[in-house]
Amino acid sequence: MAISRLTRGWIVVAGLSGATAVAMGAWAAHGLANTLPADKVALVQLASQYQLWHTLALLAVALWGAHYPARGWTRTAALFVAGMLLFCGSLYWLALAPMPGIGWLTPCGGLALIGGWLSLAVQGWRGRPLTTSS
Repeated sequence: MAISRLTRGWIVVAGLSGATAVAMGAWAAHGLANTLPADKVALVQLASQYQLWHTLALLAVALWGAHYPARGWTRTAALFVAGMLLFCGSLYWLALAPMPGIGWLTPCGGLALIGGWLSLAVQGWRGRPLTTSS
């Protein structure tokens, strides 16, 4: 089965995001524990967990959208990616290079992640039921 460039793109993003999430989680568990305070390490661990879960959701959306194309899948995938960048990215940033004034990005990313899940629900609601052939 041939897949579209857009679907391939979402799968590539999911792969890169998954690799980054695992690397950040491992770094938090093995490398940062001796260099950062526990609360900062916890932020990196939280961000990597959220990133990994939403990476799996992104991959599922990309694969589902390849089989059941609709415009809404792109919106769902984009919301998950935006949410991961803003939510997880801001947590990584706050833990590793604290900068005043970026904390507002975290709730914006959280809203994007919630929007991704709601968009997924809408796509499921609007989806056509499978028909059986007799």
